[in-house]
Amino acid sequence: MKFLLFILVGIHLLSLNSGKSIYKNDILQRTFQEIKEEIAHYRDVAKAIIDLAVYGKAQNRSYERLAVLVDTVGPRLSGSKNLEKAIQVMYQNLKEDGLENVHLEPVKIPHWERGEESAVMLEPRMHKMAILGLGSSIGTSPEGITAEILVVTSFDELQRRATEARGKIVVYNQPYTNYSKTVEYRVQGAVEAAKVGALASLIRSVASFSIYSPHTGVQEYQDGVPKIPTACITVEDAEMMSRMISRGNRVVIRLKMGARNYADADSFNTVAEIIGSKYPEQVVLVSGHLDSWDVGQGAMDDGGGAFISWEALSLIKDLGLRPKRTLRLVLWTAEEQGGIGAFQYYQAHKANISNYSLVMESDSGTFLPSGLQFTGSEKARAIMKEVMSLLQPINITQVLSAGEGTDINFWIQAGVPGASLLDDLYKYFSFHHSHGDTMTVMDPKQMNVAAAVWAVVSYVVADMEEMLPRS
Repeated sequence: MKFLLFILVGIHLLSLNSGKSIYKNDILQRTFQEIKEEIAHYRDVAKAIIDLAVYGKAQNRSYERLAVLVDTVGPRLSGSKNLEKAIQVMYQNLKEDGLENVHLEPVKIPHWERGEESAVMLEPRMHKMAILGLGSSIGTSPEGITAEILVVTSFDELQRRATEARGKIVVYNQPYTNYSKTVEYRVQGAVEAAKVGALASLIRSVASFSIYSPHTGVQEYQDGVPKIPTACITVEDAEMMSRMISRGNRVVIRLKMGARNYADADSFNTVAEIIGSKYPEQVVLVSGHLDSWDVGQGAMDDGGGAFISWEALSLIKDLGLRPKRTLRLVLWTAEEQGGIGAFQYYQAHKANISNYSLVMESDSGTFLPSGLQFTGSEKARAIMKEVMSLLQPINITQVLSAGEGTDINFWIQAGVPGASLLDDLYKYFSFHHSHGDTMTVMDPKQMNVAAAVWAVVSYVVADMEEMLPRS
């Protein structure tokens, strides 16, 4: 489907380049021509932003700022003291940076802790397995669960072999196709295994590449279905156990998990602004999430996205620019649990939805972006193509479909235009939600470019005379 959308978007963009009218009458065509001319006038401003971010005094700044936070605070799990420390550190950072209206908006978020955990293969040989419990999973009893396993490659296979699953540990060895499809096994695996009487479930990590690295993430229970412990295992162990079973071996595992859910915790979305000069009530929102999982450093997911969003406002401020609309930075809390902080922000601010021109979230890595993903009306898409043309000096001009983000999807589904960075997803999902998500993954030069794209897009859309048109 995404490939088809890409083709349709490509045809549409070719129609623009050919000079054919894309609107129903000459008045709208002239209006669009005027918009094109308005955007063209931002070429010097865009170059100044690019020069400052990529070649000037601000180069490597977002990387260095991020390194200080993640080296000092570490991972930032929802409900943890580390997350709340990071929020307070960022609150002070944003104030010291000279941004305006810096404040914290209180929300309630989930609090889950994994505790001690282990999985050991007892038969056909002893083998200690690397695992990571999945978010919100219950734990086992102290003595754990010792049981034979059933390996399946799909939910369909699990249903066909339902009578074999009772009293066993279900191991999912689903192939990786893409994240959005394969992640269903992580999210729903425990529920589907419990429905057929399994004692626990172990899910092959949802990863594009593995060097014996388990990848955690959130999972969901379902009302009326027994809750069973669930964890992710490495690609290597999932495939090895599948081979063993295919050779007729009986595989037995002892699983111990100290996971525990607590009452919801107090937390905050962190907000800072450059207040608009002409239409201060209107908003262009740039964002990333400050929380992470409790492994690695949360540098890539989503420290990079949060910090290039801060950097976008810093670059604009450093150049003495003040757009007509308010540029609002939001660092979300508890994104990893399903956009919990962002949903509460949406509920609190949706009465002003008509004043939101564009919502942006960077949460797919800050490697070298290849373009901008965008969701909005056709006229808005044509405008965004003109805006992206300003980034020709760094050769990042594509506008593709499917702009999205867990934290901004509430707004997009309600009709607000939305944008996200198109990045190297193979690399991203190699480190996603794993111990490998550290500053070593990050590249300062690539972050400079990502920040430049983010700053140019957000500033121009915020400074144009008119808001982006909706459907």
